[in-house]
Amino acid sequence: MRRLFIFLTGLLISDAPAAKPEPREMPAAAKRNIDFADDIKPILERSCTKCHANGKSKGGFSIDHLHAFLGGGDSGPAVIKGKSEQSLLIQLVLSTDPDERMPSKGNRLSLEDISLLRAWIDQGLKWEKGFTFAKFRNAPVAPRNVSLPNGPETNPVDRLLAPYYKKHGIDPDVSVSEHIFVRRAFLDTIGLLPSPAEIAAFRDDKRPDKHVHLVEGLLQDKKNYAEHWITFWSDCFRNSYTRQYHGGGGKRITDWLKKSLEENKPYDRFVRELINPVGGSDGFIKGVAWRGTVNASQVVEMQAAQNVAQVFLGLNIKCASCHDSFINDWTLKQTYSLASIFSDGPMDVHRCNKPTGEKAAPAFLYPEIGTIDAGSPRKERVKQLSEIITSPKNGRLSRTMVNRLWAIFFGRGLVEPVDEMDNPTWSQDLLDWLAVDFVDHGYDLKHTMKLLLTSKAYYRPSMALEEDAEDFVFKGPVVRRMSAEQFLDGLDQVIFAASGDASIRKTGRARAGLRNLDHLMRTLGRPKRDVVVTRRESIATTAQLIELSNGKALADLMVRGGKAWGGEGRESGVIVDALFFNAIGRAPSDREMKSARAAVGEPANAQGIEDLLWMLAMHPEFQLIQ
Repeated sequence: MRRLFIFLTGLLISDAPAAKPEPREMPAAAKRNIDFADDIKPILERSCTKCHANGKSKGGFSIDHLHAFLGGGDSGPAVIKGKSEQSLLIQLVLSTDPDERMPSKGNRLSLEDISLLRAWIDQGLKWEKGFTFAKFRNAPVAPRNVSLPNGPETNPVDRLLAPYYKKHGIDPDVSVSEHIFVRRAFLDTIGLLPSPAEIAAFRDDKRPDKHVHLVEGLLQDKKNYAEHWITFWSDCFRNSYTRQYHGGGGKRITDWLKKSLEENKPYDRFVRELINPVGGSDGFIKGVAWRGTVNASQVVEMQAAQNVAQVFLGLNIKCASCHDSFINDWTLKQTYSLASIFSDGPMDVHRCNKPTGEKAAPAFLYPEIGTIDAGSPRKERVKQLSEIITSPKNGRLSRTMVNRLWAIFFGRGLVEPVDEMDNPTWSQDLLDWLAVDFVDHGYDLKHTMKLLLTSKAYYRPSMALEEDAEDFVFKGPVVRRMSAEQFLDGLDQVIFAASGDASIRKTGRARAGLRNLDHLMRTLGRPKRDVVVTRRESIATTAQLIELSNGKALADLMVRGGKAWGGEGRESGVIVDALFFNAIGRAPSDREMKSARAAVGEPANAQGIEDLLWMLAMHPEFQLIQ
């Protein structure tokens, strides 16, 4: 049976060829006190870090820090503190089984090294305080100007990608069918399905730049644009329509947010008004005031610091809100200093919820682009912070935003995860050029959206994301599932199309993104918005499959659709054609028409139409953005 060796594969790799191992007896644990720095660190460093450190965690196992080491991997713990003889790590380094022995290649660990490891485990796995095997990357903060390479491509994105495609042997000119592109563009810009008439109009348009005109028209649809994008920003800003929090936190910013989106407010001003609130925008920075005793790392000032860093800087400081971070270089004191900007005075530093006796004076994380006057009143300090973060000197703000847009439209960011902007990017020039261009065009979100959506890169066929690939290679947009709101709006559109008024981008009721959270939306992935969510999970869950197969809320929708489409005396073939075109943007095949007509009945009946609607709603072409 394959056991823990799956996540310890490559544990003790050397370059030498492996001979058939000879059986070895387990050596006794060393009889002296073990020093981590002198005795253990060198063993782990030369033997384990290639596969299990510095962000790598084969089989889910990492030795970057003690907590990760103790947590083990996909198959369970590697060691049992105080019990080296029972620890699987020791068993594997002694094993003669070629399928599980460690190292899997090269010379085995010496018995002396194993003896030291045993003693270390038996003596309690002492670890040097604050030590990590990770070598953290700190991305530059300042903007970086990139010159466009020469080339025939009209869109700068495609010109920047041309050398990348050549390097990876990718054909730059492949593209999806027109109806898939139209559907993709509609869902990504305004969150709605295109009507059959809109698909036909695009197909019949003979202009060579018709995709540019389509995207421009969609971005000019202010109402539907705002009602779609309010979902993303409400997730980011914890903007719950119904949830009320004790102590006055969590105030709704819906009206301010919708108006800001409708007028395409410049992003730098958008951010300033959230950090240094104006009328109606203060719900984000207030944070959540929960009932009862709250951990020091979750007081409202700390929440403000965490949320600002995450949403606007792509920086995770939640770990460093409790202790010095294990995942980046930020310290507890630095995080408290950022939080103190939102406090009436220097905050008392707490390590793991215990006071240290230190105070943290207000300070910004990147003093090289601006400093906070610690002696000024809170209101002035918050204003200073808003100006520093939105300063053109802060390339991190623009990089984080264009990376989020890329991730939304292409399914995977230029940097991943999108809230870890210190991670390397698969195209530094593309990221930096987009960020500077965004600023040069007045922080105009729609300008950058148009640039991305009119590129040949966006027109490429979608790909499945290779989760286990060693290195990501961009070949086209990643297949994504509709959001809960897109799914429900799409169904509403298909049902509303029965009225004959299908070309005006209406759903027949309020858009799902403006409705209160209900059970169906929650199951389909809409968060409660009690924490910041900058990206929703795209993988289907068991709960979703159950809800979509027999949930009452969805069943009620299908009943409504059956009545709507069955009430006009339409011929069954006409109904089938219309439902296919409205739901998935194409005509049914001959086989699909035959089976769909059989389901609908002849003459068509409401129950049969419900069944067809349900089949279409479950169809991958409906649920996926391809």
